[in-house]
Amino acid sequence: MHTDSILLHLKKHGQLLDADIAKGTGIALSDVRNSLLELSAQKAISMCSMTVFKNGTPIEGMFCRVSGYMPSAAPGRKPGVKPQE
Repeated sequence: MHTDSILLHLKKHGQLLDADIAKGTGIALSDVRNSLLELSAQKAISMCSMTVFKNGTPIEGMFCRVSGYMPSAAPGRKPGVKPQE
């Protein structure tokens, strides 16, 4: 199916709703949901159901992220770190 491209998209963009994954990858929403269920069964992703309100209309979706994946820290100074003199 489309599991590899979806997993790659999640690693690149972080946590996303299933509709956002479908929009970003160009894969049909039903195919994305089937692939997400497959990835969840393999424990490759963490998934929870979520209701989002857009213009007062509730939209049901699945919120997903890659299991155990920590993106690298952004370059540059970090807050609270003082330069040594």
